Amino acid sequence: MASNSDAKLSTARLVTRLGLVVVAMFGFGYLMVPIYDVFCDITGLNGKTSNEVAVAPVIVDTSRTVTVEFDSTLNEAMQWDFQPDVRKLSVHPGEVKTVTYRVRNRMAQAVDGQAIPSVAPGGAAEYLKKTECFCFTQQTLNAGEEKLMPVTFFVDPELPADIRYLTLSYTFFDVTKVASNTH
Repeated sequence: MASNSDAKLSTARLVTRLGLVVVAMFGFGYLMVPIYDVFCDITGLNGKTSNEVAVAPVIVDTSRTVTVEFDSTLNEAMQWDFQPDVRKLSVHPGEVKTVTYRVRNRMAQAVDGQAIPSVAPGGAAEYLKKTECFCFTQQTLNAGEEKLMPVTFFVDPELPADIRYLTLSYTFFDVTKVASNTH
């Protein structure tokens, strides 16, 4: 009889430990995005741009040109079409430009999306300033709906002279479940 109760006690301990592992894994997954944001803010890695509106500079540096390339990707869960209308653009630092991205919902229901920007090379992220961007807010597209979404930006004249190419990339994520939980 002692071995049966030892087996039950051992099983109970195992179930408790496995339950704690599951809770720890969930907690780690839940905290991963805030931890990642803090890490990127501290180190400046990964080309994360700020989601703050920038104020355009008064001075345009016409002595040099920077090529800005535009890229778009979708998280695997997104059933949208998403691409920039222009693939690359030459700009003078300080010059304000607007480009548009075209997006279409291929789903049979409304979907909430959030675009996350990044800039390559990562060290140049602080020099690409957005004054207007669809990434500042969540975007809701009804079934089959198509939108043109503008991005107004400038390259800070303080951009190091050795950086002549930037890539502004957006990845759209489906946040429908998250958005419906906040209403």
